[in-house]
Amino acid sequence: MEADRELKDFSNVFSRNPMEFATVAREYCVFVENVGDYTKKDYMTVAARLLPLLYVKASVLPQLERQSDDDLEEIVDEETYEHVRIGIHEKLCSHDDYVEVFKEDFKYSESPVAASISEDMADIYQDLRNFCEQFQSGVDEIMNDAIVAVSEKFQSYWGQRLCNALKALHCALYSGDSLEDEVPVPRSDDYQDDEQQENDDELGKDGDAPYFLRQMGMKLRR
Repeated sequence: MEADRELKDFSNVFSRNPMEFATVAREYCVFVENVGDYTKKDYMTVAARLLPLLYVKASVLPQLERQSDDDLEEIVDEETYEHVRIGIHEKLCSHDDYVEVFKEDFKYSESPVAASISEDMADIYQDLRNFCEQFQSGVDEIMNDAIVAVSEKFQSYWGQRLCNALKALHCALYSGDSLEDEVPVPRSDDYQDDEQQENDDELGKDGDAPYFLRQMGMKLRR
């Protein structure tokens, strides 16, 4: 009888909501990893449909208690993250960047803060890919803690990234812009010198700047 009292109930781990979330999470990871199989327009369309479903499934995960103080093993390293981010950026090209107001930096900035769909989706991928690997371990305690971790990160981090990316995707899909595939242009996060920036500004006048900046009458300095 004493042994029976020590048995922990993990029935919630195998209930409907975690199982459905795991299914959608894996579908998202496969989708992100196979960006090359889609045209730009199709990729944006599927992403705009998959992200809301992912949000719903994450929002109804059960609130469980962590079973171990040990950190869960994570498999997504920096190289994998960058591979995913760059793949999405090269697919979206001119429709990747957008202006973000839900960033900590925005409170201290006199100008809009630039963000990107590719970074948002890579952030989501990192947490979901780690979750999928942990959840399929078959060990009750690890599966339980994987749900706890991904739910906490959804509430504090990647849920907001999901909403931001969805907003930008919606705007791009219904902007009237051409969504034909583009040739990726190398980008840098470093500031350009004044002469190069001047040249880029001239290009922007001809409509080559990102669509969201054209709509706002602004230009983005990387």
